[in-house]
This record gives sequence, structure tokens and C-alpha cells, in this order.
Amino acid sequence: MSAPTTLKLPPLALYIHIPWCVQKCPYCDFNSHGQKQQQLPETEYVSHLLDDLAEDAKLVGSRAIHSIFIGGGTPSLFSAHSIKTLLDGVKQRVNLLADAEITMEANPGTVESQRFADYVIAGITRISIGVQSFQPEKLSALGRIHDENQALKAATLAKSIDLNSFNLDLMHGLPKQSLEDALFDLDTAISQKPPHLSWYQLTIEPNTQFHSKPPKLPEDEMLWDIQEQGDALLKQAGFEQYEISAYSQPGQQCQHNLNYWRFGDYLGIGCGAHGKITLAEKNQIIRTVKVKHPKGYMDLTRSYMSDNKVVPTEDLPFEFFMNRFRLLEPCPKTDYENFTGLGLDNKTAQNLEVAVKRGLLIESSDEWQVTPLGRRYLNTLLEMMV
Repeated sequence: MSAPTTLKLPPLALYIHIPWCVQKCPYCDFNSHGQKQQQLPETEYVSHLLDDLAEDAKLVGSRAIHSIFIGGGTPSLFSAHSIKTLLDGVKQRVNLLADAEITMEANPGTVESQRFADYVIAGITRISIGVQSFQPEKLSALGRIHDENQALKAATLAKSIDLNSFNLDLMHGLPKQSLEDALFDLDTAISQKPPHLSWYQLTIEPNTQFHSKPPKLPEDEMLWDIQEQGDALLKQAGFEQYEISAYSQPGQQCQHNLNYWRFGDYLGIGCGAHGKITLAEKNQIIRTVKVKHPKGYMDLTRSYMSDNKVVPTEDLPFEFFMNRFRLLEPCPKTDYENFTGLGLDNKTAQNLEVAVKRGLLIESSDEWQVTPLGRRYLNTLLEMMV
């Protein structure tokens, strides 16, 4: 496979980070700051977000934005008025497609009927609800501020308003969780008939409360039973797995997340937000990181940019496959060539060949496909791409 003369431009998305939450969860390693009852600087922060975007817009020109994801923290702490001001400002600064998917994360403990409806009026088309569990003792162990009734109410509200779609975020492998516990949570989530379910295993991350005081988690054998039986339950309910931790009803995949895994581009604005931007004219891919702490981010004497660096050519194969192999869909070989600007060097070709021999990949003349074994041992597969 020969290297193209220039990189091709992949689709472009926008990630917006709102860093505040009511309280920090013990498993969370995201850039979030517990505020409890303190007044949030909504107007000031939205103004900074839009100035941040104006700077980033210079890097992408008139390229169309296909999706927006507002994450956190807990974005639903912001009023619908602030979200509308934000989205109206985005449309003035970048080329946002009329049918762009616009997702906002919401915590069941911070929403009510009118607030949900007002977010839709503001321009939100999709809401992702951080349920995590429907069992009181599990929610308490995870430090969540909502209870099971609020979680069910949030799902009911999402179904009652004019959203294009909504997602329930659910975790498994929780402290002291049995197989029955995990399947109960999953069955309860399915009963709410969400178009999309994010269902992923709790992992202990550095710089979290759980890392300093680790809880007792289910053994590997139990985790595999949960995954296997949960997967069967989801498929019986008509859900299709399209990514390692994402299931949807047909046609309801999260377009923003698909863009990440397909090695698409994305602007990242807000505290600590990351971006990936292809500069075709320079034949470069850059990664950007914004100032992490809200006070520093809103300091007018400094830039929003904390780091802006070119991805080294030797890192591109791993970065591409680390994302692409999370998806269950086949990976076209042309995507590798177009979006990395590389042909297959000997090392990468040999790594892929070994993965095929071990049954982790299937290769045809024009694509690679991760096998069920490869999905089970995804980390092993990705380690082979280094």
C-alpha cells in the first residue's frame, strides 16, 4: 500500500467540556470539580467557550461540524438559557450542519420535566443520562447523587419530549456486584426502551478515590459471565453492539462517538478538553489540550491552549488502530491510508499478520475485521499494534 501525497480530511465534530458537578464520584478521572451549592459562572464560562471556539475555528476554516457533544462534569447543571446561548454562538463561529447530532450529558438528580423540554428548545437533539445503576446500595457505593426513582423518571422524561434519541449510561463490575445484580440493572435499563445503551465495566483509574482506597470488585470469571449473559440479553431485546461498550437499536448509533472511533477529527473546547485536527495542507495531524482548571481557563491574561503538538508519524499506526479496532464494523484499508497519510510499513504489516494468525483479526483484500476473540482480548490486540 503506497502512501498518499496528502492526508484526506475525515469528518469533523465538536466536543464542549463543562467541568462542574455537584460532587466528585470516587471512580471518576474526568476533569470535573464538585461545586455543591455554589453559584456557577455560567455566563462567563459560555463567553470563554465561544472565544475558545473562535480560536480553534481558524484551524478548520469552513469545514462542516457533523456533531456536538457537551460533556462534563454535569452539563445539566447549566440552565437551558446558557445552553441556547452557547449553541447559538457555536452556529455563528463554525459551519454547523443543520441536521447535526447535538448530545448533552445529564445527571438524573439535576433534571426535571420543564428543564428537559427547554434543552430541546435550546437545540439539544440527544441526551445521555448517567444512570450507572438502579440499585440504591450500588449508587451509594459509586457516590452518585441520584436514587433509582430519579433514574427511572429521567428515562421516562427523555421518552416524553421531542428528542431524536437518548442514551442510558450503565456500568457493571461494581463493588460487591453479583451476576444477578448486573443483569437486574441491565434488564431495568432495557425496560425503559432507550434507543441507545452505553454499558461498560467499572475500571479503577489513577488519581481517583477508588485508586487510593480500592473497593472489592468481581473476579474475572464473574465479569466474563456478566459480559456474556448481558450481551445475550441486549441482543434478545433488539440491540446491536457496534462498539466495545455501546449498543443501540438499528440506526441509533451515537454519531459523535462513531467519529472518534473512526479516527475522525474533533475540536475540543473548555477546561482540559482534547482535540484532534488534520491539517491537510501541512500533511500533519495535531492534538490540542486546553487549560485544565476553570480559574486558569477563564484568566484573560493567558491562552486557552495548554498543549498543541503534531502527532509523530511513528505513533499514527497505533493511534489509528487503537480507535478503529473498538468498532465491530470492518475497517476499510483505505481509511488507514487516507486518515494517517501512511502506507503499511513492514512493522505494522507484520503486527497485523501476527494478529490474523492468532485469530484476533480477519483480513481481506480491502478491510480488516476484529473477530469475537479479538473483541474479548482487545487490549492484547492493541498492544500488538505498538
